[in-house]
Amino acid sequence: MNAALWFLSRATGVASIVLLTAVVVLGVVTSGRRRPHGESATVVMAVHRWLSLGMLSFLTVHIATAVVETYVSIDWISVLVPFTSGYEAFWVGLGTLAVDLLVAVSVTSWLRHRISERAWRAVHYATYALWPMALVHGFVLGTASQAGLRAVTAACGVVGVGAVLWRLLSTHADRTRRDAVLGGEWS
Repeated sequence: MNAALWFLSRATGVASIVLLTAVVVLGVVTSGRRRPHGESATVVMAVHRWLSLGMLSFLTVHIATAVVETYVSIDWISVLVPFTSGYEAFWVGLGTLAVDLLVAVSVTSWLRHRISERAWRAVHYATYALWPMALVHGFVLGTASQAGLRAVTAACGVVGVGAVLWRLLSTHADRTRRDAVLGGEWS
């Protein structure tokens, strides 16, 4: 039973990072002035929301199985308080920080119509920190015998960085924003 929990924890961790990457990439490519309009906006935002919910579901199973399985020592407090795990405290702590930021992003998203756009956006920018933390957490804690899992995590990194670079360097109507970020060198 413990081996099944260990494998389930790894599998749901990889599914979580794949879905998180898809959510982040979708958010990056549809933000700013490139935001879709009309019916396509409804579809894109629905996909973004549903992928987010799917990711949260897989992440919940990942966390629960990581705590319940006994190959390593991760307790429930380590789920909320970073760097308290008895196993690889720093790397598990990065995952915990990512989860804490994800909770903030999720709560403000659920409250989006009750808080200011500025507050929602400020918290939503936390995804630019939580996503790399989750990537590093998954990559480092992936064992050498699971090279395939590490490869998937690395591929997520390449895709996500590509989306962010595209966002910063693309020649869309966001030229003013891009020039502000890059100092006008790329005009």
